[in-house]
Amino acid sequence: MKVLFSNPPYWPDPATADPEQLAKGLTLGAVRAGSRWPHTIYIRSSPDKYVFLDYLPYPFFMGYATTYAGRETGAKTTMRDSIALRESYDSYFKHLQEEKYDVIIIESATPSWEHDGQLIRKIKKMLPDTRIALAGPISSKASKILEDFPIVACIKGEYEKGSVKVIQGAEGVLESNLLTLEEMNAAPYPYYDDTIAHRYWDGNPMGQIAPHAHVWSSRGCPFKCIFCVWPATMTGDDPYGDNKRSVRHYSPDYMQGFLEDIVGRYKFKSIYFDDDTFNLGNKHVLNMCKVMEKINVPWSAMCRADTCRLESWQIMKDAGCFGVKIGIESGNQWVVDNIVNKHLDLDYARKAILECKRVGITVHGTFTYGLPGETREQMLDTKKFIASLPFDTYQESGTAVIEGTPLENVDTEAVHKNFPGTKTGSPYEISTDGGKKWRELAQTLRDA
Repeated sequence: MKVLFSNPPYWPDPATADPEQLAKGLTLGAVRAGSRWPHTIYIRSSPDKYVFLDYLPYPFFMGYATTYAGRETGAKTTMRDSIALRESYDSYFKHLQEEKYDVIIIESATPSWEHDGQLIRKIKKMLPDTRIALAGPISSKASKILEDFPIVACIKGEYEKGSVKVIQGAEGVLESNLLTLEEMNAAPYPYYDDTIAHRYWDGNPMGQIAPHAHVWSSRGCPFKCIFCVWPATMTGDDPYGDNKRSVRHYSPDYMQGFLEDIVGRYKFKSIYFDDDTFNLGNKHVLNMCKVMEKINVPWSAMCRADTCRLESWQIMKDAGCFGVKIGIESGNQWVVDNIVNKHLDLDYARKAILECKRVGITVHGTFTYGLPGETREQMLDTKKFIASLPFDTYQESGTAVIEGTPLENVDTEAVHKNFPGTKTGSPYEISTDGGKKWRELAQTLRDA
């Protein structure tokens, strides 16, 4: 049996692009699988013309599901990341016609779903005998999707086990079924191939050396930020922010074996840990620092400001860490507490950022604007917060509504209870594309 795990092409309509960006030689592209907030983005690449240094995340859930399903079923499983290939629709359809897969599993989310749904109809028309299954955050809408589209199954949550069931013939809604800690640490390493292994790239935090690998050392996050997609939909089932969220860490032995394998095969010159929260607890930080001392390549990580001791930043630096991303979200404490529900003391975050800078770690701050109930003045507080700290780089985005998150359910009683500062209506704008929303908000804030 031939099985394709597919992150299909997604080229937004050029008519929706900004002429000024097109005049610079950029193309309106998109990211989907591998991104916590799938969105449209201007890139250097164009259909069938790949250019390095565009932001391009590794599709973690898909990569792990591909190798796991192959091991468990004996099927010939392949991952085709069309976003990394920058392939055109013609190239993609040609590949499907040539290979004639028995099963195709596609990951999707709200920002790309209107596009992806139509693409699925075209695939089914071209390959009527192929069974198509859907995974990713969009599976929160499984029942409706199964009624309206030629799909045999929707897999909720991380989809190793669900993929195995689909390959073995299962249909319908497959509820979330996470790997146990033991299963996760016994799983095969995720899928890589020579064509695209070196293409994944995130220029932040500052100091990245190409080629670099995007990896996980853990899955999940216990915190309940209103907009965050993966802990609510992929590593948990928590659409209202009132269920337990779990965290599972890969063992030091697993991580050492994995990193030795990919660095040996692909000669990666740096590593980026794209965990939801890499530094969740000092024990894990210290374990991973010991591993990275053995791997002996520079590395960076996605972190929180307050989940490890201040002295741990120096330990990370000594083990080769050159940079961190730290999610702040808002520079207004009331917004952080009552809308985002991040449980982050901004004064402590300030101390952590200054400590990172003191020990020589670069810091990339991440911020979001346009939350439900957030005022213009509070957004400007975020601008002031950014200006008050020595960030090397920072990211500003529009808050995107993606299915399965508390933000999608913001008008429910449960979400109001857990996120008491939320309020819909003007000036809150509902948008599924955070990139587009930020491009519109940025001009408004510049005019302030």
